[in-house]
Amino acid sequence: MTEPDVVVVTGAGGMGTAVARRIGSGRTLILADAFPDALDRAVAALRAEGYDAKGQLTDVSDARSVIELADAAAAEGRVAAVVHTAGVSAATSTVQKIMQVDLAGTAHVIDAFETVATRGTSLVCVASMAGHYASLSHEDERALATAPTGDLLSLDVIATVGEDATAAYILAKRGNQVRAQAAALAWNRRGARVNTVSPGVISTAMARSEAESSSGHHMMAMLDACGAGRTGTPAEIAEVVAFLTGPGSLYITGTDILIDGGQAAWLRWHRRPGPPSPTG
Repeated sequence: MTEPDVVVVTGAGGMGTAVARRIGSGRTLILADAFPDALDRAVAALRAEGYDAKGQLTDVSDARSVIELADAAAAEGRVAAVVHTAGVSAATSTVQKIMQVDLAGTAHVIDAFETVATRGTSLVCVASMAGHYASLSHEDERALATAPTGDLLSLDVIATVGEDATAAYILAKRGNQVRAQAAALAWNRRGARVNTVSPGVISTAMARSEAESSSGHHMMAMLDACGAGRTGTPAEIAEVVAFLTGPGSLYITGTDILIDGGQAAWLRWHRRPGPPSPTG
């Protein structure tokens, strides 16, 4: 009897658990998070629903911790899908934390799982619509995309955000997008794929924190202005992830898919002049 495929999901929050439920059936499911209580609750809930779920305490800002996660996944069988949802928000984190978790953490996941990827493996990293509003030079984008992961946090462009958490978040999420694009070549050579998805405002605990922040009123008003009239749901993200990790997307790699209800399109073409503040 062959071993079941392995699915890895980082982040035990609303988005991560929605993804786990959508693509984890009939597979060995490894859920990773930095907070043991949240991880234990999520794994227990998934097991109660019939999933073959295991938890692994993982700090994505620590390269060694992510390597251990990748090795543990490979020891279980063929790694079919990896979905990286773990991250922090601009409303509740410092610039340093955003850079360590959102920027370097995603690079650690791309690096570690490339070493265990085989033909058919698909990695999807959750970026953000905010990444589409970074205003960077070609040289700075190239550095974010291709610099050795150990050098990322010392790049000159990192210092430009100062103490502005929103600017740090936008920069980190653009880094996620271009990092996946640049990684696609190495993944292709393994017969594997890597993509990002960029959510807008999704109904999760993180989004609720954003809504309660000083920019929350603007964020919610933008949803009305763009015509969406509502937040997105974790299940809607999970559907796109299921497509990107499934057989219908085998020719899609090194790209980003916006899932934002039209917010980015409204900001670009219909918003009155003024500084945008996308934090999705």
